[in-house]
Amino acid sequence: MYALRRWSVRHARGLNRFYDGFERLLVACAPLFRRLGYPRLERPVALIERAAKGLLFDCRMCGQCVLSSTGMSCPMNCPKNLRNGPCGGVRANGHCEVRPEMRCVWVEAFEGARRINGGIDKIRVVQAPVDRRLEGRSAWLKVVRERTEPRPEARP
Repeated sequence: MYALRRWSVRHARGLNRFYDGFERLLVACAPLFRRLGYPRLERPVALIERAAKGLLFDCRMCGQCVLSSTGMSCPMNCPKNLRNGPCGGVRANGHCEVRPEMRCVWVEAFEGARRINGGIDKIRVVQAPVDRRLEGRSAWLKVVRERTEPRPEARP
């Protein structure tokens, strides 16, 4: 898994393009998803997502994927689960202080972000804390809902 995770960062530009196209395809399928029902789709889609993203990115299924904002390096692989940059313990060789045999997830993220057009700008955007209630759920379906369903109006 670790070797594929490193490969994904090295090929971040191509994977990001693929991901953008895949996201457009999923959004185009939104009417079908609504007819079938999102609750009914959650389990099978999450299983497929876990297999695909687990293989390529060592995904932890947080339900709030930010791969395109972190150079195709999943920040949930950080032993400290840091979502907004490295801790102060990154070793001089770029390895993790908790797992010295592993390169820091955020060192990898910056390398991947450099390969993606606009990636450095995206990686600088502060991510919201992880909502643990979404763990194990499909981030793909979450994106489709966010892009296609109207947001509730704010109350005065």
